[in-house]
Amino acid sequence: MFPYSRILLKLSGESFTNKGEFGINFSLVKNIAEQIKMVHKQGINIAVVIGGGNIIRGNLAAESGVDRATADYMGMLGTVINALALQDACEKLGLITRVQTAIEMRAIAESYVRRKAIRHLEKNRVVIFAAGTGNPFFTTDTTAALRAIEVGCQVILKATKVDGVYDSDPKKNSNAKRYITLPYKEALQKELKVMDATALALCMENNIPIIVFDIFKEGNLKKLVEGKKIGTLISHDVGVEYE
Repeated sequence: MFPYSRILLKLSGESFTNKGEFGINFSLVKNIAEQIKMVHKQGINIAVVIGGGNIIRGNLAAESGVDRATADYMGMLGTVINALALQDACEKLGLITRVQTAIEMRAIAESYVRRKAIRHLEKNRVVIFAAGTGNPFFTTDTTAALRAIEVGCQVILKATKVDGVYDSDPKKNSNAKRYITLPYKEALQKELKVMDATALALCMENNIPIIVFDIFKEGNLKKLVEGKKIGTLISHDVGVEYE
């Protein structure tokens, strides 16, 4: 049985597009919305944080000569575009949603207010957090950790295109082993790039488990909430276990 009643789903912007492409593939967004609906039917409160890498990546823009803070703000606006796309897909499936943005945009979304976000979750609305933390130099991984702590989520489900965390890059090393469980400290010390160090440290300090899984494998999110072991669990209460 799934032990969590309130989750934060962390989506990368790349999950909204085909590999190597930019923009939004609305069929992929619809697929994710359908999986969110399946989880919602289980009575689980769902918050979502989305990246913006399919629109623009702040770090790449900065490398091209754009001022880093400006580049990061551009990236934050990309996350808002993605949040609106997911909101539309979810509402077409009958879900009630709210987009809350860390940068004020009253014409299109609510401003982030912690107590209001909690109230939405209590009313079983899907809350989609956009615009990162509202500050440059912070990733959406850090946003996910921060928002999960603030609104009382019990776990972060980090949705990716791979089936968990490996001890080395499986694309480069055919002998790479997948972790089933992994302590926070090990993930930090080995720099496994599960999340950035700030996000991992926040989760470790506040005891928020992270489950890294492949959202594009049919039914994976549903299997997770049914209590099946999918992906890699990162937590205080586990040792190193390989597949």
